[in-house]
Amino acid sequence: MKYITATPDMADVIYNVLHTTIKAVYPKYYPEEVAEFFCQHHSKEHILEGIASGNMGVLVDGNVIVGTGCSDGNYITGVYVLPCYQKQGFGSQIMDCLEAEIIKNHNVVMLDASLAAVCLYERRGYKTVGHGVYELENDVKLVYEIMEKKLRVD
Repeated sequence: MKYITATPDMADVIYNVLHTTIKAVYPKYYPEEVAEFFCQHHSKEHILEGIASGNMGVLVDGNVIVGTGCSDGNYITGVYVLPCYQKQGFGSQIMDCLEAEIIKNHNVVMLDASLAAVCLYERRGYKTVGHGVYELENDVKLVYEIMEKKLRVD
């Protein structure tokens, strides 16, 4: 198992990881419109931008990309693991790698947590510092937790 920097030739596989995970997990927590919103947000163009930033990585098991993670400064912007690989510690491995990179320049890491992921982050020491609401069409609301974790105390 290794976490490596994503490259443009991985964009289609990353797209599949994101969309497969969103379609399988999000409907358990959110209205259908929220899953559709996230699938539209994670377009191939958006994925290529994340790859170009140098801040997107993939977790590889053998020759299979099982998950992906991305950050921007001290903000973790996404962690996704294929449903068949969830609950096996792969999300935590991605988080370990992202946090190890962030701690080089920041004392605190932040993230916006979907309802599906709040428990994972709480187990990792994250605390809710706010609540977000993003209004979609048809009075549908995407709600999420704004969370932070102190990586070191100066």
